[in-house]
Amino acid sequence: MKIAIVEDDINMRKSLELSLDEYDDFEIFTFKNAKDALKKIDDSFDLIITDINMPGIDGIEFVKRLNGKYEIIVITGNATLNRAIESIRLGVKDFLTKPFDVDTLVNAIQRSAKVQTKMKNLQNQDDKSLDKNSMFIGLSPALEKRLSMAKKAAKSDASIMLLGESGVGKELFAKYIHQNSKRIKMPFVAINMAAIPENLLESELFGYEKGAFTDATATKKGIFELADKGTVFLDELAEMPLPLQAKILRVLQEKELMRVGGSKPIKIDIRVISATNADLFQRVKEKKFRDDLYYRLNTIPILIPPLRERKEEIEEIAKETLKRVCKKYNFEKKVLKKDAIDALFRYNWPGNIRELISVIERAAILSENEEIDKDDLFLESRS
Repeated sequence: MKIAIVEDDINMRKSLELSLDEYDDFEIFTFKNAKDALKKIDDSFDLIITDINMPGIDGIEFVKRLNGKYEIIVITGNATLNRAIESIRLGVKDFLTKPFDVDTLVNAIQRSAKVQTKMKNLQNQDDKSLDKNSMFIGLSPALEKRLSMAKKAAKSDASIMLLGESGVGKELFAKYIHQNSKRIKMPFVAINMAAIPENLLESELFGYEKGAFTDATATKKGIFELADKGTVFLDELAEMPLPLQAKILRVLQEKELMRVGGSKPIKIDIRVISATNADLFQRVKEKKFRDDLYYRLNTIPILIPPLRERKEEIEEIAKETLKRVCKKYNFEKKVLKKDAIDALFRYNWPGNIRELISVIERAAILSENEEIDKDDLFLESRS
């Protein structure tokens, strides 16, 4: 959803941009005044968010000049009834008074008829439009092969285990599988086993009843319940503590769970995708991971190759990342010189795509010129 924000207050403008950038469905463009916006806004925009009190051309005059071509949300810190009425007469869809929280603005955006239509079209897109090109920036024969496996596996409800080094894009693969499955319109919920303390994992996964422990002041659904009819992605699977593994196995076998402090089983219907960069079979031999759970989750293993085996993707990923970083920080357009691209190809990428993105973002921020050369990448210090 291509959205323009027209706001003269730099703090407010940046705050709105950062908040809305968190939503993958929104592409945000900002303008410090109506004059600049009128030069740049074209028919590709879905929605305009504008302040009223701005120097030069104020918000009301700006709306008039847009001549009803766009859906508009007005925001203001000095609302008057007359201005609200005038805005509505000009076709403004929503009128928000500062301060407001971002959820209020997001709800207003989602009420926009044009945005609703676009969301509906996205939800109804056919299988052809959900191909690999919509999610993966670069393609290589190695990646194509794994994506073909993933797409076939997605049509079933079999458990899938994604294997590969850290940073190769396992969560992106999991989302790709979900989006190519019959569960596409239901939730995709991810949890990183290494990111949550062991004593909290059970309640995060299974939820808890009110009064189950001291801080349980209300009943809370866990990850599995929230993902009912959808997909659960269990990342860094090897970090799952042994006592929890038996309970996970029961959920998968019986298709039901018990909340912490609960007395009644709750039926659920989920598809599980797991991921690990560890040698899980070795963990099984060492009795650190249950063999029955391993075989239950490892029905279809897919090994995602490291970036050094997918070098055809490097240039395209780097260029797209650079474009996104420049937009994020409002930089002038920057480009990668040939010596920088050559250096990217020579490097071994132990951190894979995650490291590549980090290197490009750092280079974009620290480089003083529009052209980024190999010295701006600081790859020698990583070798």
